[in-house]
Amino acid sequence: MSIPASDLDLDPNPYPVGELALQTIPLLADTNQHGLIHGGWLASQMDMAASIASTKVARGKVATVAIEYISFLSPIQLGVVVGCYTKVRGVGRSSVRVEVEAWVNEVTTTSEWVKVAVGCFVFVAVDDNGRTRAIPKNRD
Repeated sequence: MSIPASDLDLDPNPYPVGELALQTIPLLADTNQHGLIHGGWLASQMDMAASIASTKVARGKVATVAIEYISFLSPIQLGVVVGCYTKVRGVGRSSVRVEVEAWVNEVTTTSEWVKVAVGCFVFVAVDDNGRTRAIPKNRD
């Protein structure tokens, strides 16, 4: 039994997981020589979204310590809205692990949102001197 080619790229969960943390529109300056959005630009947006989520958990300043992975699933065309959705996957004494999904949608059409990347980011809570600090236990 073979799987139709049209089904190979279907996401088993075709909806964003987590909370919308950041939404933006890439500009012409964010494209490469082929007119597609740079992967580095998207990685930066995903890092900012993860930073917002981890700042809420840590109740203060955080710094990126690792990007465990980013998988780019599809190229991004100019003229779309990019939404980054975050889900906290773990909290340690001073660290926060956040999964980020990047989704795109064309503003001028009624097209559906499409997942274009997923990644996992790790942050550490820091004090005003840049030293690691404990995350408050009562995070309600």
